Amino acid sequence: MKTFNGHKNYNHWNVSLWINNDEGLYKLAKFAIHWEGTKERAAEYMLMTLGDNAETPDGVKYTKSSIRAALVGL
Repeated sequence: MKTFNGHKNYNHWNVSLWINNDEGLYKLAKFAIHWEGTKERAAEYMLMTLGDNAETPDGVKYTKSSIRAALVGL
């Protein structure tokens, strides 16, 4: 299986890059994990907070799957 910089695909890598390197998104992620109790629910919370049509500054759409993948190491 081909991966992108250790991630499932480009979208997962890009979303992870932004969540883990943007202070506001990182704080939101940490808060969501603490508040929601699970990373699955934290990803849902973040997607709701960001909005269904939200994109990274690179134009990659945030999805529950890509956000959840970004939360793995947090």
